[in-house]
Amino acid sequence: MFEWYSRHIFPVLSDGLARVASFFPFSLSDVFIYGSLVGLLVYLLLRVWYAPWTVLGRSVLYLLGVGLWFYAAWGVNYFREPFYGRAGVTPQPYDSVAFHAFLTRYAEKLNDSYLPEMQVDTDIVAHEVKARYRQIAPRFGLKEPREYHRAKPMLSSAMMSAVGVLGYIGPFFNEATLNADLLPVQYPSTYAHEMAHVLGVAGEGEANFYAWLVCSSSPVPEIRFAGWFSLFPYVLGNAYRTLSPEEFKAWTATVRPEVKDLYNRKNAYWQARYNAWWGDLQERVYNLYLKGNRVAGGTANYSEVVGMVMAWEACSGDSR
Repeated sequence: MFEWYSRHIFPVLSDGLARVASFFPFSLSDVFIYGSLVGLLVYLLLRVWYAPWTVLGRSVLYLLGVGLWFYAAWGVNYFREPFYGRAGVTPQPYDSVAFHAFLTRYAEKLNDSYLPEMQVDTDIVAHEVKARYRQIAPRFGLKEPREYHRAKPMLSSAMMSAVGVLGYIGPFFNEATLNADLLPVQYPSTYAHEMAHVLGVAGEGEANFYAWLVCSSSPVPEIRFAGWFSLFPYVLGNAYRTLSPEEFKAWTATVRPEVKDLYNRKNAYWQARYNAWWGDLQERVYNLYLKGNRVAGGTANYSEVVGMVMAWEACSGDSR
């Protein structure tokens, strides 16, 4: 039932909401969320002393209405058929030889795609990403992007940078929302990641997979490198947990120094904007939110992209 809704009702409803939102340069979802929080707080502070049960009852009804809107407009995608079933690929059990071969291929592609200078044209990124999504949408059960689907800036990028958020889906009007602080090397893959959410993908690991698939196949060098580079932290983490210290050191030595330097500079850039207390709180809340919506791994779901890439390569013969 949920898969049917995501394929037939969600595209119509979400496209209608997105078309309305397209007339505004800012995120209507952000305005709705922040406005609701402030409005509820003011309402409770001003009225709860006079008629507490009436005020609380109305507040609960309002929140239930918001929840219904959330799931009808976008949140139902959390209950879709899992990625492997929709993609028609088989999860690959861990195999040391296969993993080492993947690491070798990945390092070669990452090194070959490296660019010393990254200049990103956001219009070109939007055109290329949407064009590629139109090609793969039927294959993966995604709805096709529309011209009025465009990325919007966050209302408060500084606040989101403090908690390490690069982008998010505005669920109430199906809007891709991006952090204004994004580095050029991150923009294409983050745009593609959030566009995956717009097209009906809820899982973070799956959105990472499409960001890689879309960007790494682009004829635009900047977009292609951004796609391979977006996988680096997840491949690095999987390799660190899986390989022996000697093997890990040997593999990282195969990654060109310029890429590792760019990765370290990217981390330093965001660390300078990060607030550990707020970041930890956001991580805990978002982890609970994901687990409450059938994402069993919580925030660890992001790193599942490596398994998806390996399964895709094994089942499709596509090794880029």
